[in-house]
Amino acid sequence: QVQLVESGGGLAQAGGSLRLSCVASGRIIQINDMAWYRQAPGKQRDLVASISRGRSTNYADSVKGRFTISRDNAKNTVYLQMNSLKPEDTAVYYCNADRLTYSSGSSIRTSYNYWGQGTQVTVSS
Repeated sequence: QVQLVESGGGLAQAGGSLRLSCVASGRIIQINDMAWYRQAPGKQRDLVASISRGRSTNYADSVKGRFTISRDNAKNTVYLQMNSLKPEDTAVYYCNADRLTYSSGSSIRTSYNYWGQGTQVTVSS
């Protein structure tokens, strides 16, 4: 019914840029907070950046000044512009939506902590 679909991952050289997109599809009424997480092999999934519906942002220290999160509420889309990429940015990047309200049949439902399937980002040195 509701899906988060990421795109824009791939291979980049150190110092390069990539832009990730995540579209929430379905009969969505509202999404509160959206975020990007990443998980490198053998490591836990960590927050990269988050953005509230009012566009307040928060970043991990490791990406401050290099990554920018933004969103388009009308399109239910969140973006992650990644500049000055480093090999240590290599990971699977996951989109997250918290307090996602949608209609299902005649009901209104809210899902918490909704995840996309992930997109691979690989940065070569």
